[in-house]
Amino acid sequence: MQDDVASRDDAAARDAAEEASAFSHPAVDPDVTMAYGDHPDQVIDFYAPRDPDPAVLTPVVVVLHGGAWRAPYDRRHITPFAAFLTRRGFAVANVEYRRGEDGGRAGTEAGGTAGAPVAGRWPDTFDDVAAALDALPALVRRALPGADPGRMVITGHSAGGHLALWLAARHLLPADAPWRTDGPAPLRGVVALAPIADFQVAEELDVCGGASRQLLGGEATFAERLPYADPVRLLPTGIATTLVQGRTDVVVPQAVAESYADAAAKAGEVVGLTLLEDVGHFPLIDPSADACAVVAEEIAQLAW
Repeated sequence: MQDDVASRDDAAARDAAEEASAFSHPAVDPDVTMAYGDHPDQVIDFYAPRDPDPAVLTPVVVVLHGGAWRAPYDRRHITPFAAFLTRRGFAVANVEYRRGEDGGRAGTEAGGTAGAPVAGRWPDTFDDVAAALDALPALVRRALPGADPGRMVITGHSAGGHLALWLAARHLLPADAPWRTDGPAPLRGVVALAPIADFQVAEELDVCGGASRQLLGGEATFAERLPYADPVRLLPTGIATTLVQGRTDVVVPQAVAESYADAAAKAGEVVGLTLLEDVGHFPLIDPSADACAVVAEEIAQLAW
C-alpha cells in the first residue's frame, strides 16, 4: 500500500513539473486574428511560417487547444506550440471556441461541483469548431496567402484532441446532427495528442473530473448524446489519423487512446498510435520537450 501511495505521489509530482514546464513559455502573439462568427470566442489566430520557401505553398496545421473544454483554459496557453510549428515550416491556425461557463447552478446540472468551471457547452462548443473548420479555407487565403488550404492537418491536445477526431468524423454523424457533412472533411490527416477519444472509458477513469459527462450536459443526457459527440462511435473516418500518447500520462491515461485505436481496427481502419516512454500529458505541447519534436514529425508525415 505504501509503495502504491509513493508511486502515485511520484506520478503527480512529475505531472506537475511537466505542466509547469509547458506553461513556462511566454505567449506568442499571432500575425493576424480573424473571426469566424460574432461571439468573442469565435476567432482564429494565424501564424505564418518562418523562413518559408516562396516557391512552395505551405501546409496549414489547425491547432485545437485542450483544457477539458473549460473556460479558464483558452488558446493562449498553446501559442508557444503554435510558434514552434512555424519554425518547423508550417502555417498555423489556432482556433478558439466557446468553453464551459463558470460553476454555479449550470455546473451542478451538468454533473459538476457548484462554483467550479464546467466542461464545455452543448451544443455551442461543437457549433464553433464545425463553423471554424468550414470557414478556414477562405480565411487561410486571406490571412496566409503563402499557405495551402488544400493541405491541412488538424492537431489537438487532450480535449482539443477529441475535437480534432470529431471534426474528421462529421460525415459519420447521425442524419439529424446539425454538424453532419455529406462527405469527409478536406484534410490531409489528424494528429491527436493524448485525446479524450472514448468518452465511456474516460468516465470510468474519471478523466478531468468527469469532463466528458459535463460536456454532454450531465448524466441525464450523456448516453443520448454520445452518438453525436464521441469519436470512438464515429469510425471508420477514411482520414489518415495518428494518436500520440505519453505512457506516463496521468491526466488522460494511455487506455483512452488504446480504446480508440482498437475500435478503429475493429471498424477496418488503421490508426497510428505512437506511445512515448517516460512522457506524460504536457510534454506533447512543450517546445522544450523532445516529445514536441516527435509531434512535429508526425504532422509532417501527413502534411507534405
